[in-house]
Amino acid sequence: MGALTGAISLVCRECGKDHGHVLAYACDECLGALEVKIDFDRVQVTRTKISSRNKDLWRYREFLPVIDDSCVVNLGTGFTPLLRADSLAKAIGVRRLYIKNDTVNPTFSFKDRPAGIAVSKAREFRMAAVGCASTGNLAGSTAAHASAAGLKSFVFMPSTVEDPKVFHASIYGSTVILVDGTYDDVNRMAALAADRFNIGVVNVNLRPYYVEGSKTMGLEIAEQLGWRLPDRIVVPCASGALLSAIHKGIAEAHEAGLIEDDSVAMTCAQPEGCSPIVSAFRRGLERVEPVRNPKTLVQSLAIGEPGDGLQALRVIRKTGGTAGAVSDQEAIDAVYLLAKETGIFAEPGGAISVAGLKRLGEEGEVGRDEEVVCCVTGTGFKTLEVFPPPENQIRIPASFQALSAAIGPLLR
Repeated sequence: MGALTGAISLVCRECGKDHGHVLAYACDECLGALEVKIDFDRVQVTRTKISSRNKDLWRYREFLPVIDDSCVVNLGTGFTPLLRADSLAKAIGVRRLYIKNDTVNPTFSFKDRPAGIAVSKAREFRMAAVGCASTGNLAGSTAAHASAAGLKSFVFMPSTVEDPKVFHASIYGSTVILVDGTYDDVNRMAALAADRFNIGVVNVNLRPYYVEGSKTMGLEIAEQLGWRLPDRIVVPCASGALLSAIHKGIAEAHEAGLIEDDSVAMTCAQPEGCSPIVSAFRRGLERVEPVRNPKTLVQSLAIGEPGDGLQALRVIRKTGGTAGAVSDQEAIDAVYLLAKETGIFAEPGGAISVAGLKRLGEEGEVGRDEEVVCCVTGTGFKTLEVFPPPENQIRIPASFQALSAAIGPLLR
């Protein structure tokens, strides 16, 4: 067994009831969401211990709620590049900017972080099959981890999701169930599967463990900056789980003594056609009101009823952060800007952190003297159909005359 034996429990966010180490996702007293609590008085971790380990998310073993080491499913996820982007910082108007590039994970998105923990936990709970509700990226990640773990998998997606994301999940042998309806309809179908067929649906009945994987993005940012934090972290938000998990990882790093100060302004970016967290923040609401019919090309963020929206809202306010929504065109423009200035090709839902930072800077909500990290969460290769045909292509016959006519004027 691992070092976390006896140190993990699920605690209700609302009433605080401790449920112990169980398979559950809602409090049996108040129906509040459950989250993992790790007793760091019983778990010893140091910077030296972490730095001696492999450069993947499991280097933060003491922060991850899998007790039995033999159940760990590791595809090499994590410790992704934190790229200093000076020319992009100049273009946007901030003092210093870093890109946390999660497009290079095994299935090309940050979803490998939570999926890896959830599938490992499914093995620990001796479940025979796993699944997920997904707008695309989580489907491929869950399928890949299930395949590596030797588990059957069932992934539920809206029938409107991009074809490459459907194929990506299928290639691992997962059964793909396309649901006619919104993501929220998909989520209800996945919840039924979890309840009626005892499937470990990673973002339903395994959700408290699932979200823990995303904490590692916050831990990595701190470590890669020399165990300190930037002024602000900008996060694409769909369910809100990534933003709240990054902050939870940072808070736990502070609790464990790895960083001296956990102050950082957590900032949310969403598309205007599906921005329930931004809307709640801007309107001063104490709850997140659902968007019944999301209307956006940014399909990976089209979650109208965000499962962790309230927690994300609380974190934004607690940390002095902010939230901004951008148009679909701004998100796509950010893809091109990010590619041009950094060489990173992201999907609109990944580059929306850059678009959001740009918009918030223009509105005066982000200071020009700030040091900022933008989390870029998924590759553009899965969303090619949202981009217009490129204009910088030239077709020529195989002759020097044609070559000279094509590129000569461009070099003058």
